[in-house]
Amino acid sequence: MNILLVVAKAPVPGLAKTRLCPPASPEQAARIAAAALLATLAAVRATAATIPVLAHTGRFTDAEYADELAAALTGWHLLPQHGDTLADRLAHAHAEAGAAFPGRPVLQVGMDTPQLSPGTLSAALDRLADADAVLGPAVDGGWWALGLRDPGQATALRPVPTSTPQTGRQTLTALRARGLRVAILPVLRDVDDWDAARAVAADLPGSRFARALHETRTVVTEGA
Repeated sequence: MNILLVVAKAPVPGLAKTRLCPPASPEQAARIAAAALLATLAAVRATAATIPVLAHTGRFTDAEYADELAAALTGWHLLPQHGDTLADRLAHAHAEAGAAFPGRPVLQVGMDTPQLSPGTLSAALDRLADADAVLGPAVDGGWWALGLRDPGQATALRPVPTSTPQTGRQTLTALRARGLRVAILPVLRDVDDWDAARAVAADLPGSRFARALHETRTVVTEGA
């Protein structure tokens, strides 16, 4: 079995998806974040032959939809994030997930891609079976997924600047510099700002994420 690692921040107003504000309020942004996270947790749970692990930061008891999130995380292996930078936290999360379940590859995703499906995740794991690593580029130049057959290799992330248009390219360079064979996954759009959120919602008509965005847009329009 493979480890499916979700790295997430509790969707607490004022702490989650703040780049959606404005037009969203902190509470609306947190509800959008919660919808994205719940979709991701469901996709992971429905992916066969995997161990679900969450590396988290923030207080889920203070989050939007706290009770629903608690129910969705029943049976998950939970790891608190730690480290001075995002790159540190990611490296620690991979290493700790690997230590908890030794000898298993780790595929890590975030909470910014509610369009993920069990099929997408299974295909990524299939690619990882034939490579040392997989990397899923994001439209904005970052990446949405990182898979490693040896989770200890995540230390390659530490010198790479995060949240820049070059993060994906520099991550690929860092992995290849270690001699790793890296398979490239399909490019996805992640939810970092309002325009990206609208584009993702348009591809998910009728989804909870799309409804959360629509409700926010309706409130903003009515309040104008």
